[in-house]
Amino acid sequence: MANLNQFLAGIELPPPFRYLLRGYRRMARAAYRAMPKGLYSRALLIIITPIVLLQAVLLYVFMERHYELVSERLSEAVAREIASIVYVLENYPQDPEHAKIEAMATNALGLSITLLPPEPLPPPAPKPFFDIVDRGLSRAISQKVGKPFWIDTVGRSSFVEIRIQLDNAVLRVFSRRSQTYATNSHFFVVWMVSTSLVLITIAMLFLRNQIRPIVRLANAAESFGKGRPIGKFRASGAREVRQAAQAFLEMRRRIERQIEQRTTMLAGVSHDLRTILTRMRLQLALLGDTPESDGMRKDLNEMSGMLEDYLAFARGDGDESVQLTDMALMLEELEEEAEISGANVTASFEGPSELQLRRLAMKRCLSNLVTNATKYGTRAELRGSYDKGWLTITVDDDGPGIAEEDRDLAFRAFHRLDEARNQDQPGSGLGLAIARDVARSHGGDLYLEDSPLGGLRARLRIPG
Repeated sequence: MANLNQFLAGIELPPPFRYLLRGYRRMARAAYRAMPKGLYSRALLIIITPIVLLQAVLLYVFMERHYELVSERLSEAVAREIASIVYVLENYPQDPEHAKIEAMATNALGLSITLLPPEPLPPPAPKPFFDIVDRGLSRAISQKVGKPFWIDTVGRSSFVEIRIQLDNAVLRVFSRRSQTYATNSHFFVVWMVSTSLVLITIAMLFLRNQIRPIVRLANAAESFGKGRPIGKFRASGAREVRQAAQAFLEMRRRIERQIEQRTTMLAGVSHDLRTILTRMRLQLALLGDTPESDGMRKDLNEMSGMLEDYLAFARGDGDESVQLTDMALMLEELEEEAEISGANVTASFEGPSELQLRRLAMKRCLSNLVTNATKYGTRAELRGSYDKGWLTITVDDDGPGIAEEDRDLAFRAFHRLDEARNQDQPGSGLGLAIARDVARSHGGDLYLEDSPLGGLRARLRIPG
């Protein structure tokens, strides 16, 4: 579809074709919005739609062909029987009470007849527009009898009254409705609908069993992406679904093995470097307090901080388990820690505050954002909210901010901006990189925007 649109976009079409293409695109967008989004709903729709269309076609063909044809044949049979009675009455002598012809009609033809005095026929009553009985029977009597007649098919009784104008009398005939049209057609509709409902129910049950492994695989992948335990997940379902689940399990094992190897390596590096830094501190302690040693201690402390940042960034948060975390309490802790260090920070939270998160990683992420805000601004506002399954936290400051074209560069590891931030400030250039890494490990992301305070806004958004 996209390739077709790109191809048509490069062709100058005449106005009528442009209007048709525009209408087609609108209809396609409307159909996409109206279509269900879930796999189960779409698969069920694929099954139900052909069944409904097939039933509609069968019902139309049956009602238009079979039902009308059978009713026409029955009406013609009744008309022939009435024509036979009229012929006998007009061509053969009868007893004064017409008992023999009435008995013949009742016993042999299933009709009840009566000869009335020669009076005018009643005026025709209004007929339903779609009355198949009235139309078919009237046409059959006109063709077979050929005399003035009157029919009453409007009443709710199970009989049809027919009056035929004869030369010296009026023949009144009562016939059962079942003799003039097919009365068992509803059985076909009932059986068709009932069978379809049973088949659709069975299809729904089987389809749900086929969709369930796909849903479990999607939930497991989402939980693994957020760093949450996936439980006892195993490959199940159709062959293709089992292949996808097995590939996911293999990928998970490779990632966990890689994280374990990286953690082990970083633990060794961290131990060796900390040992060297500890020896250097001991040597500085033996030198005493001199201007040179004070400068070296400052550099050593900065080196230790940078080392911790490097290790935190390289290690990530894969070794921490997910736990129930009170975000409102965490924001209060960050506010108190900032006040202890002399920074002006206000924090607030709205909505449910207890969420499943990696608590230490999330606090390190927010601490880096608050530290950046207070380092380059005079005050910061920390606000959090949970709504519609998403946790949103914003950190605003009134500092110089970051130009929009440089915001992507700010997330790069070991990268420091020259114009927006002061290079004299100590730091490793990993604060925002670590914060985004934590956000993405929880299935969300970190965005830099303009702040209402005039500086920079860091907006953290992760699914709860």
